[in-house]
Amino acid sequence: MNDTLRETIKLVPEQPGCYLYYDKDGVIIYVGKAKNLKRRVYSYFHKQHDSVKTNVLVSQIERLEYIITDSEVEALILESHLIKKHKPKYNILLKDDKKYPYFLITDEDFPRIQIVRKKNLNPDKGKFYGPYTDIRAMHSTLDFLKKIFPLKQCKTPKFSNRPCLYYHIGKCLAPCQGKVTPEEYKKLIRQVELFLSGKQSELLKQIQEQMQKYSEEEQFEKAAKMRDSYLDLQKTLERQKVVYENTKLNEDVFALLYEDGILAIVIMMIREGRLIDKKDFTYFVEDVDKIEYFETFFREYYSTLKLEFPDKIISKDLEEIGEKELYEDWLKVLSGKKVGINYGKRGKYSELCELAHKNAENLLENAKLKKMAQIRDDFNEVGSYLAEKLKLANFPNRIECYDISHIQGTNTVASMVVFQNGLPKKTAYRKFKIRMTEGKPDDFLSMKEVLSRRLARLGEPKWEKPDLIIIDGGKGQLSSVMQIVSDLGVKVGKDGIDFVSLAKREEEVFLPNQSKSILLPRDSNALYLIQRIRDEAHRFAITYHRDLRSKAIIN
Repeated sequence: MNDTLRETIKLVPEQPGCYLYYDKDGVIIYVGKAKNLKRRVYSYFHKQHDSVKTNVLVSQIERLEYIITDSEVEALILESHLIKKHKPKYNILLKDDKKYPYFLITDEDFPRIQIVRKKNLNPDKGKFYGPYTDIRAMHSTLDFLKKIFPLKQCKTPKFSNRPCLYYHIGKCLAPCQGKVTPEEYKKLIRQVELFLSGKQSELLKQIQEQMQKYSEEEQFEKAAKMRDSYLDLQKTLERQKVVYENTKLNEDVFALLYEDGILAIVIMMIREGRLIDKKDFTYFVEDVDKIEYFETFFREYYSTLKLEFPDKIISKDLEEIGEKELYEDWLKVLSGKKVGINYGKRGKYSELCELAHKNAENLLENAKLKKMAQIRDDFNEVGSYLAEKLKLANFPNRIECYDISHIQGTNTVASMVVFQNGLPKKTAYRKFKIRMTEGKPDDFLSMKEVLSRRLARLGEPKWEKPDLIIIDGGKGQLSSVMQIVSDLGVKVGKDGIDFVSLAKREEEVFLPNQSKSILLPRDSNALYLIQRIRDEAHRFAITYHRDLRSKAIIN
């Protein structure tokens, strides 16, 4: 720490605000907020940090600035603004959220409804509703809206003296030709807004009242159109899952899962007691701190939300973020109303969290399958990248991985999983009962036994030679395995077998006889593939171990 930085830290006040860290080039590398600036800033420089990222950050700080605010809520809002403006390298940035579209009701005398992307969110263009994550469902909704609400379709009139085809087929009221009054058209727009806000019950009531009015005025054609719209809307509502009967509660239910570098977030939107929508978000992230990512996502989602805010937000994961009162105050500032936060620990809220969690599990599995399909299609590229970065002597067509599972040395088993051209080859999976270590936990002896039994069968039918063997663990585990391989006289390298190990904590890859590890890019398909292989070996071993334990208990 330099003298200038040391003196600045002494002057930091015990007030709420934001702090900005600069590197030697004068670039902002981190922005944070605090209820007590002095205490928070002091903790960076005078405490031990478990996080590698935080240690690296602190080592690069050359200068500090801070901005005092009147409250912690103001600090939270200012922090979000500063992060968006400066994009500091050590703040979490959810870079792919721009793909999510919004509905736009244009700011015109006779508005239209469109689908737009986030980069076009200019408030001067009109009212936005979103974000939405399913573009197909959005287009279906747009078709439905245009069916029951005959809004203007064209930006400029197609003809100067007559309505276009949309008017004649009942999909436009032809405001360009004066076929509808501005007041009537505004009523139509308000009904669209009710639908997009999830207030379908109120919308049904309005349409029914209009239908009655037209009927009393003997405008039977208009009344019939209102009846058709009413029935179409009612059918849509019947397809929506009823969560609460006879209630007007509006709630968002969150669930998130993290695995293999994939963060899956699901939001279930409940409006007037009905589940009206489900939003799915997936991120390929560079860190395993899912709660830090979730907090960033949570703040960004609601700060850009263009739909009506819920009355309550429910999530078990929000408890890990903490600061419930702060976020309730922040949501009140954003929405102009009270928005409660519930941790979903009991009753109906717990059931909703479980339902959201099931959806998140499904989203995560789909993301994994999509990623693996991409690896399968690009395996020549992925395999070549692995061979180059890990200095492999062989192209890794066939990759094997082993894992040991036991409880204090009892029922020790080992698994062998095989991936061929980037995909699991389950017919080649093998499981082993370990005999040498029964009653005494010794992973080294267990691995020696399983590798001895496996490598002794090289070249036999259904026991093809692997190109690469991955060991779960760090440098020590790999050194032990290489000793075993040497004792067995197995050829290593060109025309033999390559060996590497993968350490779980930082996902470092170790090579034989090299002290320095290799870090593959966190978002690379190559790292994802070897993580999946390692995790599959662990899953297969655990499953076999549980089966043996269950049989032992029964017997």
